[in-house]
Amino acid sequence: MSLFGFISKQLVDVIDWTEQPGDLALRYPIADREIQNGAQLTVRDGQIALFYDEGRVADAFQPGLHTLDTANLPMLTSLRHWETGFRSPYKADVYFFTTREHTGLKWGTPQPITVRDKEFGAIRIRAFGSYGFRIDDVPTFAGKLMGTLEHLSVADVEPQLKSVITTAIAAALGKGDTAFLDIAADQAAMSERLMAAVAPAFAQWGLKCTSFYVESVSLPENVQEYLDKGSQMRMVGDLNQYARFQAADSIDEAAAASGGVAGVGAGLAIGQNMAATLGSAFAQPTQASALASAPPAAAPAGPISSDDAFEQIEKLHKLLQMGALTQAEFDAKKASWLARMG
Repeated sequence: MSLFGFISKQLVDVIDWTEQPGDLALRYPIADREIQNGAQLTVRDGQIALFYDEGRVADAFQPGLHTLDTANLPMLTSLRHWETGFRSPYKADVYFFTTREHTGLKWGTPQPITVRDKEFGAIRIRAFGSYGFRIDDVPTFAGKLMGTLEHLSVADVEPQLKSVITTAIAAALGKGDTAFLDIAADQAAMSERLMAAVAPAFAQWGLKCTSFYVESVSLPENVQEYLDKGSQMRMVGDLNQYARFQAADSIDEAAAASGGVAGVGAGLAIGQNMAATLGSAFAQPTQASALASAPPAAAPAGPISSDDAFEQIEKLHKLLQMGALTQAEFDAKKASWLARMG
């Protein structure tokens, strides 16, 4: 190998970095090579370059094209005692950092968080959403996270950031100041509170949380089912009104279908059957709350077949599963129907 070829492979005269999605920082791969006096440094928009001399930050460069000489390397010149100028190559570590914002990152609670709710008592809540961040304080980021690594990406720091977010959510929800239904109804306010809560933890690593969104707050499936049943019963209210509503709805559906008048008649029959079903289940003592504390009602006069009794008990059991009856009410009505069996 010629002398010129050896020198061209050992000296660095152009330094730049084209970042890829998800990149945060890069140690420029100089290895054992030396930077040539007068080399060109290109720092692109959204980047900052730091020169290190023996582990110390020497000089920082903002976006632009820079010629590396004593004029724009004041710190390195001072550290190397180049006040009188220099002509020979030199060694230095060059790090690039991107200050662009990284958005659309997902966060979520890996396990439900147990909180004390004002309305429901102790419940478990799951939450999911997205966030964004960027490098805000390059020296702090370089010292706390980058260190002497060759490369650092969003994927490398995400576990730490998600842990901070989960901790902030647990602390915010654990106070129980806001009911679950209010949290779910005003996710924008919750997003702002959590963004403020995670900001100090991000800042200690030289990062800034630029966006934070709570996209979903939910209960575990089995708890949500009970909440839905309770909502259904509150919406139903008067069972007779509910039966009339269902009958009217069936009429509209039947009229729109091809059945015509026959379909309307079928809809009326459906509504009447529903009313009869719900009514028969409550044919026994009407005060549900009294049944919870009173002894089983006396069997009405007249025996019935076992099939009829079991049919009524089955209907009562469905109401028990829906939450419309308490266990005590169900037991009392069940005993009443069993007593009538001939």
